[in-house]
Amino acid sequence: MIEINNVHKSFGDLEVIKGVSLTVNKGEVVSIIGGSGSGKSTLLMCINGLESIQQGSIRVDGQEVHSSSTDLNKLRQKIGIVFQQWNAFPHLTVLENVMLAPRKVLGLSKQEAEAIAVTQLQHVGLGDKLKVFPGKLSGGQQQRMAIARALAMNPDYMLFDEATSALDPQLVGEVLDTMRKLAEDGMTMVLVTHEIRFARDVSDRVAFFRNGLVHEIGAPEQVIGNPQKAETADFLKSVL
Repeated sequence: MIEINNVHKSFGDLEVIKGVSLTVNKGEVVSIIGGSGSGKSTLLMCINGLESIQQGSIRVDGQEVHSSSTDLNKLRQKIGIVFQQWNAFPHLTVLENVMLAPRKVLGLSKQEAEAIAVTQLQHVGLGDKLKVFPGKLSGGQQQRMAIARALAMNPDYMLFDEATSALDPQLVGEVLDTMRKLAEDGMTMVLVTHEIRFARDVSDRVAFFRNGLVHEIGAPEQVIGNPQKAETADFLKSVL
């Protein structure tokens, strides 16, 4: 599981996360919603060790992410992360992009990495795009490639940082369908998303972030369908 306990994170004098505690159990889908600047994306960076924390602790399967004794590169093999931008290598084909990390990080042979990459690209509906270069893909296809690239490392957890926010509206659905399939397959996922209806449909729990804190958390039918806090209700009115 992922255990977040009283985490504080600042950038200079600006405190972005102000004491967040949250547990994500194995096989659970937790969606984080809230306005811009509420600390949602920063928390994902802290979980993955891409950002340091000033106070508190984050443990993944009992291992402290921010301990000086932790091998972050090894720990990150457990935690796939997909950002708003897919950042593919333009000179490599789709297949080569997805093969790269298993070969360089896991030390797999070309044949082993290729087998994994093909499987994951088929899993996200890109089995017919193996030899295509990323620049020839639509935005939705590029984001699905990014998901396949993360899955190729065989992670135990997947973090999604507003994975559809950079896409044209007509392309959002195909990425959400891929994420929905992962949830149905039992992948443990933490989603930062503005897709409120999607969060309601796939999540076991929804957390509403406000001013760097978990302002409300619970089942989606409560937090989205019947929020207990006025601030949660106001936010949902503004986005639905």
